[in-house]
Amino acid sequence: MSAIASNTSASTSGGNNGNGAGHGAGVRTVGSELHSSAVVDQAIKAIVGEVKAKSAKITGERGPLDPALKVSFEEAMKRAAEVRGRGLLYPYLGSGIGNGALVELMDGSVKWDMIAGIGVHFFGHSDPGMIEAGLRGAMGDTVNHGNLQANFEVYQFGEKLLKLAQRKSKLAHVYPSTSGAMANENAVKVCYQKHAPASRVIAFKDCFMGRSVTMSQIGDAAAYRVGIPLSTQVDYMPFYDPVMAERMGQKRYIDMCVSHLTQYIERYPKQHACFIFELVQGEGGFNVGTRDYFKALMDVCKANNIAVWDDEIQSFGRTEQMFAYEHFDLGDYVDVFCVGKMTQVCATMFTKEYNPGPGLLSGTFVSGGAQFQTGTQVLDRLEKGNWYGGEGVFAKHHRLFREQVHALAKKYPQWFPSVSEKYGQLGELANGLGGMMRFTPFGGEKAKIEKAAKAMFEEGVIVFYCGHGPYHLRMLPPLPVFDEKDWPRVFACVERGLAKAAQ
Repeated sequence: MSAIASNTSASTSGGNNGNGAGHGAGVRTVGSELHSSAVVDQAIKAIVGEVKAKSAKITGERGPLDPALKVSFEEAMKRAAEVRGRGLLYPYLGSGIGNGALVELMDGSVKWDMIAGIGVHFFGHSDPGMIEAGLRGAMGDTVNHGNLQANFEVYQFGEKLLKLAQRKSKLAHVYPSTSGAMANENAVKVCYQKHAPASRVIAFKDCFMGRSVTMSQIGDAAAYRVGIPLSTQVDYMPFYDPVMAERMGQKRYIDMCVSHLTQYIERYPKQHACFIFELVQGEGGFNVGTRDYFKALMDVCKANNIAVWDDEIQSFGRTEQMFAYEHFDLGDYVDVFCVGKMTQVCATMFTKEYNPGPGLLSGTFVSGGAQFQTGTQVLDRLEKGNWYGGEGVFAKHHRLFREQVHALAKKYPQWFPSVSEKYGQLGELANGLGGMMRFTPFGGEKAKIEKAAKAMFEEGVIVFYCGHGPYHLRMLPPLPVFDEKDWPRVFACVERGLAKAAQ
């Protein structure tokens, strides 16, 4: 039985987590009897084994298996569009199985999934450990756990997340939620309450916070807030610009940005509740800052009683340390923190000083048993694997990704015109950090980038785009289950897609 399974028998039985709490010596709850049942173990083993056997049949990208399947797939796409109100961005409807970075669609075609649900499926498709954890979590007496009524696996997940976070931070508490936007909504409420009546927010240019009413206002994308009343007051700071820093000198550049921040604070004294930091920007373009830059801004926040809110919903787990604040050695500054995507359960974390009053954070349900069990397994596997550090698995994969991009640019220089004059180093050929990877063909022009992404899908690899000029093609690959030797196979699809887009 796996580590996650050995804990589940108690955590889903109404409050026991395997440490003896809640029952006397020799006494077992009915729930613990169920979840430790040999019959259950055998059934789950049989299901996982069958999935593994079928998953092993998927070995590489391919087109639709049969014309009839293609017709039924197109009919399903039309039904999906009718339900949604518009066509799907990509013609993606999964069959329900895959093999690591490979996923089968309903028409029998197979794609390399290098975006992983924009970072959600970090352990790929049909992963045996994730399936086992999900099956065990689904055996709970309710589908969803609530804020009022929950089994202990909710808090077991929180304990694990806190244990990892507290290695390099002062974070003390965690409140789970069902989406990244809701985690961010909870974070801004915590900041508002702590610093009431301050109501202004500081954020970085090109940030993305989610699509709720408040988060769409904070996010720096006008297209995402069309028709939304603007009730949230936001001041935008420039994200770190390596070209400008090189031209001015690091110290002068940082001093200039500190002056910029100080002007906001002096213009609106005691009116800022928080500064939202994306240490590695996601939707904004996989832009990477520096410790000195972030530290200087955080020092100003601390001196002026402004909360430091670290949003790692997309970057968590993917940088060269588990937490981006660990990578930049900034954990002591963080007051409020958000995580999501790969953790399956999203969450807001905060220090003891920011623990809100009763009633501020609540909700009918916080997520399902399967999500808490798979989320706990994700944390376990991130903790135990050889993923992090300059020679870790993620850093090695990132170097291999860059090698593939540069080899492609050398072969087809016409696809990779310079964008440095127009956009600066933020538009360089390949960039990002760890499992956050981007590259910039066709001068970063939006229409051509979107065309390239769709052409690559047709050729067997799923990527997406990011940025606000230049635009980039981005990858969030399922690195823990991705083989180094498969990079050339993926980039063969990329090459075919770019060739089609260049026509």
